Amino acid sequence: MGRGRTHFFKDLSALPWPLGLALGVCGYLAIAYGIPLVFARPGSAFAPAFKAGSHPLMPLAWVFLGLCVMAAVASFFRARHKRRLLDTRAGLDSISALGWRDFERLVGEAFRRRGYTVEETGLGGADGGVDLIVRRDGRRTLVQCKQWRREKVPVNVVREMYGLLTHHRADAAHIAALGGFTADAAAFAEGKPIELIDGAALLRMIREVQAQSAVALTRLPSVESVASRDIAHDPAAPNCPTCEAVMVRRSNRRTADTFWGCSTFPVCRGTR
Repeated sequence: MGRGRTHFFKDLSALPWPLGLALGVCGYLAIAYGIPLVFARPGSAFAPAFKAGSHPLMPLAWVFLGLCVMAAVASFFRARHKRRLLDTRAGLDSISALGWRDFERLVGEAFRRRGYTVEETGLGGADGGVDLIVRRDGRRTLVQCKQWRREKVPVNVVREMYGLLTHHRADAAHIAALGGFTADAAAFAEGKPIELIDGAALLRMIREVQAQSAVALTRLPSVESVASRDIAHDPAAPNCPTCEAVMVRRSNRRTADTFWGCSTFPVCRGTR
């Protein structure tokens, strides 16, 4: 696959998969039937070729459709991977176990579920830079992701991000770092449109969007969800040992034994 086609495929796979499929169908129809209508007009030198049952552009139409279908499939599985990345995080240990690329995807998915549109720039990498550009309410925010487990982000990194913020004329910048930030870095960011997101703050963000997803799931009509809502405010209910959410009384369908289950199930599967 040539360089130009590789970039084209990458841009296509960055689109939501239904949009990629729709673009493929529209492009196929335009190339296979729309363009031939123009060239098949009476008096056109190309009319004989395009009046035939199979015109010269037909292979191009199939190639375009095939690329769009492959890109849509890649987009679908990438989006599912990102959803699972976030839904299966239960604590800082599970976040720190990720590689730097999946850490970027996790941060991007957390912003996406908070209502942002997320662009993965590919300009960062393991050493830093602008990893994500997120947009909401007309504001553009640069995001850098640092998956440093045992090292705090120093002030020079925050200074560099402030320079990138000015260079790109963005509205704000966020730096997400598991290991936290030095005192000098925090002091430099104070009063500037730079938000420092340490491991604890990132975990709170993830649990917030996990809880929102769990609420959406419990709105589905089912006997179990109705029963869970009826007893969710039981004052004797303990907290989940995994995510610390309030637990609800559940029952085993086969043995009829009761147990405490996490109220955010299936996001968290903690039990007592």
